[in-house]
Amino acid sequence: MKIAVLGYSGCGKSTLTAQLAQQLGFPALHLDQVHWLPGWVEQESELEREQVKQFLDANSNWVMDGNYLSLWGERRLEEADCIVILQFSRWTCLKRVGERWLHHRGESRPSMTQGCPEKLDGEFLRWILFTGRNAMRREGYEKIARQYPEKVLRFTSPKALESWKWDF
Repeated sequence: MKIAVLGYSGCGKSTLTAQLAQQLGFPALHLDQVHWLPGWVEQESELEREQVKQFLDANSNWVMDGNYLSLWGERRLEEADCIVILQFSRWTCLKRVGERWLHHRGESRPSMTQGCPEKLDGEFLRWILFTGRNAMRREGYEKIARQYPEKVLRFTSPKALESWKWDF
């Protein structure tokens, strides 16, 4: 079983990935850990791609979160048995990001590279509220849902996600 978790920042992709991986006993890969080096430095593209390829090649079961479609996105979506897309409201995501910042302030959260302390600045707030949910991103999720209708689960609220019966 392979599960890809996509969605807006602050929806809980990493939390859901960790929960599913623990419940199923599968390895998890958080693409934020691949993308970011300590100090919020971006990893070189080729090194990112190689890390993700090694993970995909080495595991017959996995749970992976993150959009980063340049990191073997087509392969991940093709191989996934289930694609979860989290599309919560901007206000829900903003609230969750604020809570995450309060909880992990000054430290790296478990799904992030060590040395990347949780931050909440103007650039990230704009990303949560506007940039990260632009028309192109929304259309990208729509395209994925149209391309893989038999394996896409879309959730637009935490309540809908919580009420889903995971029967893997």
